[in-house]
Formats: sequence, structure tokens, C-alpha cells
Amino acid sequence: MIPVRDLRGGGYLCVALLTCSAAMPAAAQPGSAQVSAAETLLFETDHLAGVAAPATLVYEFRRVSNLDPGFSDKVQLDLAGPRGKVSATLRFLSGSNKFDLPALDEAHGNPVLLGFLERDIGEMKRLTGGSAAYFRKRLRMALAQEAQVSPQRITYHGKTLQAQSVRIQPYLDDPMHARFEQYINKTYTFIVSTDVPGGVYQLRSSLENRGRPQPGTTLASMAVGGTPTPDKNGQGANALAQGLATLPEIDETLTLSSVIQHQAQRTP
Repeated sequence: MIPVRDLRGGGYLCVALLTCSAAMPAAAQPGSAQVSAAETLLFETDHLAGVAAPATLVYEFRRVSNLDPGFSDKVQLDLAGPRGKVSATLRFLSGSNKFDLPALDEAHGNPVLLGFLERDIGEMKRLTGGSAAYFRKRLRMALAQEAQVSPQRITYHGKTLQAQSVRIQPYLDDPMHARFEQYINKTYTFIVSTDVPGGVYQLRSSLENRGRPQPGTTLASMAVGGTPTPDKNGQGANALAQGLATLPEIDETLTLSSVIQHQAQRTP
């Protein structure tokens, strides 16, 4: 599972489904290079330091897809305990879309990162039949070696704030891309800011295949004036359109919506 920093032991918290080695980012493993700027922003930052518990961070989740019906739902992160020792319970979606993660007794990094990426990895496994461990590895490598980090302005509750954007395409140069050809354009964008509660403003995974032929499709040659001419099988524009139409188009976005402050319970 993608790691959430556990500052108690100075290591990476391995949650439920993974071994410790799989949870450690590639750049943080023994004998490897130093932690990248992207890893620092996402996994080496105490995102919850500025949140006064008890509180609930509410995120809006939206999925748009041409493979199945899209939907909108909520993700809620419940925080409790004293500052510096905050426990976190993540309620990631609801009903048939619900994705369970164990609660954290002492959280520092924002668990919504973990929930978003692990659910996305599960979707990749479902759609392609590939290995979840392999998809985690590609994400870790991209964050450690290829991430694009840039400043960005965001608008939160009517205020313009400074943020940082982290962008990766983990499958674009994947040596195994032939197995997942339809997904090589998949892009992940993480927007974080110290000026928003919980540090994470928006998480997005997007796959655009518009204009790409179906893998294995022979494109019809173009006649003068841009009109497709029949290919060697006697098929032209219709065959090309059919090849394009079946390519997956998926966009999933999680965005910080609000913070609900709760009244702390007084002990007798």
C-alpha cells in the first residue's frame, strides 16, 4: 500500500494488505537516492498538524467513465485526540462503492492519499487483470524519479491560495506497457497546500484516449482533403470510429469541500 508517514517509529506505516517492503517508497529504500520533492510533499509532510481535533474533513468524489455509470459521493476523514497524537478514521465512499481502510491510532500524513491511491490500484487490477503490487511499484517509481512538481494557485472557500501540484504518468514509459496499452496515458495529479485543512486540496486520476486508435487497429490512409480511404480490408472511417469508441475514458477527482469542527468531550 502507498505509505502514510508514521513519525512514532521513524518508519513507514504498513497498512493491512502490504508487506513493509512494498510500503516503502523507491527512493527511501536502503542504498537508493534521497527522497524526491514529490515524495516529501505527499508522504514526508505532517499534513494534519494544523487541524484542531475533533474534526471531520469532507471531500467530494466524482467519477466519470465511458465503461460504467459515473457517480458522485463523499469521503470523510474523522480526526480525534490531542494535537500531535491525532487518530484518523477514513470513510471512503459509501454503499457498493465503499472502500475500507483500517483506522490509524496516530496519523500525521493525510490518509485520503492512501485511500485514493489504493482504490485506484484496485480499479486498475479489476480493469486489466494486472497485479496490484506491480501498479504500486510503478506509482512509487514515478513519484521517486519522474514527478513534475510546480506551483499552482487554488480557490478554496472564495480565497485564492498558494499550492503545489505533483503530476505523474507512471505507465507512459512502462516496459510492460503492451499489457496495459489502453492505460498508458493515465495521469495522476495531486494538489497540496499548507493553507488548506489537512494539506490535501485535490487528488485526480485521469485517462484520456480521445484520438487514439484501439491497440492493434490499422488506421485508414487519408485521401486528399482529409477523407479516410478504405484500408486493405475495405474498411475506412467506420472501422476507425469503432476502434476509437471502445477505448476507456475515465476521470476520478477528490476535492476538499469543508471542515466540520466538533466540540471536544469533557472528561468528568
